[in-house]
Amino acid sequence: MSIHPRAGQPAQTSDLVNLAQLMTQYYVREPNMRLPAQQVSFGTSGHRGSALLGSFNETHILAISQAIVAYRKEQGIDGPLMLGKDTHALSEAAFATALEVFIGNGLEVHVQDDLGYTPTPVISQQIVKYNRGRSSGLADGVVITPSHNPPQDGGFKYNPSHGGPADGEVTKTIQEYANALIVSELMGVEVVSYEQALGSKRLRKQDWIADYVAGLANVIDMTAIKDAKVRIAVDALGGSGADYWRAVRDYYGLDITLFNDHVDPSFSFMTLDKDGKIRMDCSSPYAMAGLVARKGDFDVAVGNDPDFDRHGIVTQAGLMNPNHYLAVAIDYLCRNRNWKQDSAVGKTLVSSGVIDRVVAGLERPLMEVPVGFKWFAEGLNHGNLVFAGEESAGASFLDMDGQAWSTDKDGIIMCLLAAEIQARSGKSASDYYQDLESKYGRSYYQRVDTSADEDMMDAFKQLPQKSIKLTEFAGETVTSVLTKAPGNKALFGGLKVVTENGWFAVRPSGTEPVYKVYAESLKSAEHLALIHQQAAELLTTLLKAD
Repeated sequence: MSIHPRAGQPAQTSDLVNLAQLMTQYYVREPNMRLPAQQVSFGTSGHRGSALLGSFNETHILAISQAIVAYRKEQGIDGPLMLGKDTHALSEAAFATALEVFIGNGLEVHVQDDLGYTPTPVISQQIVKYNRGRSSGLADGVVITPSHNPPQDGGFKYNPSHGGPADGEVTKTIQEYANALIVSELMGVEVVSYEQALGSKRLRKQDWIADYVAGLANVIDMTAIKDAKVRIAVDALGGSGADYWRAVRDYYGLDITLFNDHVDPSFSFMTLDKDGKIRMDCSSPYAMAGLVARKGDFDVAVGNDPDFDRHGIVTQAGLMNPNHYLAVAIDYLCRNRNWKQDSAVGKTLVSSGVIDRVVAGLERPLMEVPVGFKWFAEGLNHGNLVFAGEESAGASFLDMDGQAWSTDKDGIIMCLLAAEIQARSGKSASDYYQDLESKYGRSYYQRVDTSADEDMMDAFKQLPQKSIKLTEFAGETVTSVLTKAPGNKALFGGLKVVTENGWFAVRPSGTEPVYKVYAESLKSAEHLALIHQQAAELLTTLLKAD
């Protein structure tokens, strides 16, 4: 994909969404159910869409909320539902709609005490804490967020009783029921007015900020950060955790300077992403250009996306590659936490092979799964995983006692961990990674997105049935050819070919006619180019229509 000429530059008025038009469309536009793009569709992280496109409107949220009520009843989940939202404009509207349905159906609903914004990991943590030691009356939750997506987008995610993202079977059930409700013109949806919902005794307002912030001392060495006087910059990117970061600063007495800590649903303060769009992606050097420019003024600078499940780490060397920071976090934590040695580290199969080598060096088992944090939730909840991370800059890990902290991604603790590493090792996370690279080899990693026609996208479905025999690839002996993730034997919709010092993986996008090719060499840039070249040749053959 080519880089937009204004990538990394401040947004202009012409780049901003018309918020009045967006909100009007949420309430007045009805989805056309003959169009798949306007139906309820849960991807790797919930239903996402835009009111402007007829894919995230009041009708969708009424139906999804009622479908979740039905799912809870079917599963015997009768504890409270934790409800949170981020700072996207559509999140505010969808929060009101969902609350009307949940209260209208007699559910007990917990929300932040000021009806403010709640990070995704806080909802996860509250579910985990509430359910710990319980066998009945279990809680679950909903997070209303499209993550780092542009300002005109909305998202709606369900987290069942393990606290993490729902798996495919759960979301398929909710999706099918929601679409059936829309087709039936919402027959059976129980709803009260927003005023009635706010006045209901079943609405419980909770001081989640105080609870979450006080608990951080059991997952991060906050004393070390304070004593070392680590100078921290935080770019809240206008997201749901700004008040949490202020509370962290004040409660622990840390040297934290906050940027973009105000709510602006147009996100007009952003610099444009690589494609020229406003996207609050804290792993993008273009979206994080403002913070990167300040790197010399602080020991560590960090950023989070609007729902605070992702992290961006900036050191004096610049914005860290997410794969590099995952390797650092795993190595540091496993050497500085008293966790059970037989508990595994989790990674997605498109994350760096350096992680494999780090985990092997730690003599821990590795669990490699398809893309999606849902694959890690149960393992974190039961302590079978000590750390789980994705190459898209999302991760979580156990607390000091070896118990689950959150079973969804937590960008706040990943950012604070960078400050702890600085405080206790005297090294930046970038310097720490250089040490790992000296020990395990240098990584050359690249993802390439390629447009595909309908036949090619359909051909991906046939890959698991094809007999793919490769003995040599990019000058090395092939050690494995995968269509299922080795950690849980789950199909990932694509193909991965692995050699001693390199690999490539391909998977189709779930939202657009594009397939993504990930590749890595632990030898050289030239070897990486050869992997991409031979991967393209192989895919041209495999994806041809029969």
